[in-house]
Amino acid sequence: MKNTDTARKSAKPLPVDVVFAPEWWHHHTGITFDEDFFYHPGRRVLVERQMEQELYDRFGQYGLGQARNEDRPEIGAVHLAAGFLVSEMLGCQVQYREDAPPQVVPAGLPKPGIPVADPFKSPAWKRLNKVMDAMAFRYGRLTGDVNWSGVLNLALDLRGQDIFIDMLDDPEPVEAFFADIARTIAEFSRRIADRTGSTSVSVNRLVRHRPGAVFLQSECSHTMISEKDYRRYLMPFDVEWSRTHRPYGIHFCGPDAHRFAGSFADLPHLDFLDVGWGGDVADLRRHLPNTFLNIRLDPVSLRTMPIAEIREAIRSRVAASGNPTLTGVCCINMDKDTPDAAVSAIFETVEECRREYALKTRRGATVGSVFDSRNSPSNP
Repeated sequence: MKNTDTARKSAKPLPVDVVFAPEWWHHHTGITFDEDFFYHPGRRVLVERQMEQELYDRFGQYGLGQARNEDRPEIGAVHLAAGFLVSEMLGCQVQYREDAPPQVVPAGLPKPGIPVADPFKSPAWKRLNKVMDAMAFRYGRLTGDVNWSGVLNLALDLRGQDIFIDMLDDPEPVEAFFADIARTIAEFSRRIADRTGSTSVSVNRLVRHRPGAVFLQSECSHTMISEKDYRRYLMPFDVEWSRTHRPYGIHFCGPDAHRFAGSFADLPHLDFLDVGWGGDVADLRRHLPNTFLNIRLDPVSLRTMPIAEIREAIRSRVAASGNPTLTGVCCINMDKDTPDAAVSAIFETVEECRREYALKTRRGATVGSVFDSRNSPSNP
């Protein structure tokens, strides 16, 4: 990767964060995720404060819930992973449910192309803008942001899996389609950032622990394409945004981010990379020595994984990353069956790793040896 001299480092080694799925919130607190949750200005503020209080009551000892006594005018659901608004602006229908994130109904377009003339004249954008205006008037400021997804994710919402056939059979319309989506994303994120100063806390809360406002594009669906297709159709957007939107990051929640390690290393800048469960952290670090690697734990496994295995999973991946100042840990979308003890294990293990790193690096130990499982307090 070129021009790595400006890579950003975390002020604190190994930042850590968690996000619970809507069913967790609904089951434990009774919060419902109907349209009012997202679009009623008063309820936006009230429920986000309620969520902060719940996090403090359960996990306050780990630093969660610090905003429980604030009325924060969060324009989007910063405690959820929910990307749907840009899809709705581009013509998809959205279904709201009590215990789940909004569900995007694929538009099933007959060919590649955005079906609306101006997404920013759509009812969906106007509704969000009305919420922002109301909260800005009431509180004198706005906070948070709205998950804007990513180019291929949105193309799938609009065209469905036929987009992959289009990529093989009719490349030029696909390129134009992707470019139109990218322009919509760029304008959407600009308008949000102009009002709140951030774009991606709602994509992954861990970015709030990083210097600057990380611009984090979601590439969840890249696990479905080849590296060759990535380079042809989608890498140009990463190249451009990595130059114009620093710090720039890629959210890759699939299990194979390492397949794209060589391409990611060719980007002008990559300040942040979400590494999905199953991703080869050591291989990514070899290709991306100056990129912040955010290690994502598997929320499904966490429901039943023994505490010792959770600890080992964290320690081994942190060791593989090789640089605690450029490494984070998170678990996103934990459901109602996730034990509190598993969540506690995440925070406690990371804190142990921080202490060990501070102590042993002063003695000249290698990073890998610092986090070897044999050095864990549970394995004296």
